[in-house]
Amino acid sequence: MSKNIIDALKNQDIKADSSQLNLIESLTKIKLDKNFSNAIRRLTRKENLGIYIWGDVGRGKTLIVKEFIRQLKDKRIRSFHYIDFMTLIHDELKNNPGIKNPLKKIAKKITSKCDLIFIDEFQIEDVADAMIITNILEEILDQGLKIIITSNAHPDDLYQDGLQRQKFIKSMQACTTKLEIFNLKGDIDYRIKNIIDLDSNKNNIFLEKDIIRIIEDNFIPYNNQSNEIFINERNFKCKFVTNNLVWIDFMVFFKDATGPKDYKELTNKHDWIFISNFNKCDDYFDDVIRRFISFIDIAYTNKAKVKFFFNDLRIDEIYKGTKLKILWSRCESRLNEMISYDYFLHDKS
Repeated sequence: MSKNIIDALKNQDIKADSSQLNLIESLTKIKLDKNFSNAIRRLTRKENLGIYIWGDVGRGKTLIVKEFIRQLKDKRIRSFHYIDFMTLIHDELKNNPGIKNPLKKIAKKITSKCDLIFIDEFQIEDVADAMIITNILEEILDQGLKIIITSNAHPDDLYQDGLQRQKFIKSMQACTTKLEIFNLKGDIDYRIKNIIDLDSNKNNIFLEKDIIRIIEDNFIPYNNQSNEIFINERNFKCKFVTNNLVWIDFMVFFKDATGPKDYKELTNKHDWIFISNFNKCDDYFDDVIRRFISFIDIAYTNKAKVKFFFNDLRIDEIYKGTKLKILWSRCESRLNEMISYDYFLHDKS
């Protein structure tokens, strides 16, 4: 199986480094026969019930786990983004009011339907979720279901500055003692590489369906209901939003009454910003261009990762007016830098 995963990565122009090879080896050691697993665990009390993988953004955590899962064609596997997993648990709790120990019942329902669950981009931000997640994980693990978790943080570094954090950490440690804790190290950000490589073919035209596929390949499953972003106590329309990505429409977002404070919030809140639907603008759209210039100034200063889907429109064709000619000249220069590979190598300030 390891060879199949390595070959699949090679087909994506990724040569697995030593840390990634070690992760692949750890994943292939996971035994998905629950009856066998429970028998071994009763005898040895040493078998891990899964793996918690942590490391910086873009190191290939999700990519490798997905390739591992693709090899398990005869197994029942459910993959969740953390947000979707918590939504499922909250919905189940609402559907089971007044039941004693409802999390045990929910855990049994989950374990009866699969051999392995994968929770991607694990994070804790809410005190209610902090208490629920540790309890549901403990119930699931006690029933012998195998779990793979990916996160940007070590378990002990989750839920920073949260209410009742020490209680959460103690409960989380009770769960993670049953898992292998694996730090995926490395210097290459594969998410950046994948997104930069999209421009290797200068003739690429990205339709909405193509951008959705990019999101699903590099981030999380697309949900067309996630179409509003909350910034500075206001809602703005967007194409898609999740914790580390927002996709906005150039002509919609910058037509709205947005300003520098909103752009700062946008770049601070999200690791990636996708912008599509660029049109040629003259001075009739000078407000749109003025706001876009302000956004670029802030994004550039903050070294925000922005993917522009210009399609067949050249940067020097976006603004053809005269009123903002001097300001646009600087913006154009920054845009050319922001689409370069070197720009993406800088850490976000």
